[in-house]
Amino acid sequence: MLGGPIVLIWDNLDVHKAAGLREFAASRDWLTIYYLPPYAPDLNPVEGIWSLLRRGWLSNVAFSTPEHLVQRIRRGLRHIQYRSDLIDGCLAETGLTIRST
Repeated sequence: MLGGPIVLIWDNLDVHKAAGLREFAASRDWLTIYYLPPYAPDLNPVEGIWSLLRRGWLSNVAFSTPEHLVQRIRRGLRHIQYRSDLIDGCLAETGLTIRST
């Protein structure tokens, strides 16, 4: 257990709204799920992460194997993971904020 409440912000993928998942979330008081409006990639901070990956680690590369692609994605994600300013920037681009309730 992570020791605190968990908040998930998901897009409207059908799997994210499946009945079993809704029942699971409803039975866990430590889990809150918010859904982004349909067709709102500008509100999804993950889109900023993909943009960073595409520009920094995936552009101008001829991938020789699927493993080569996975290696580049992992390297980029590791770099981003340790650069909180990049993550903060992806959140700031959405106009959303994190606040305690």
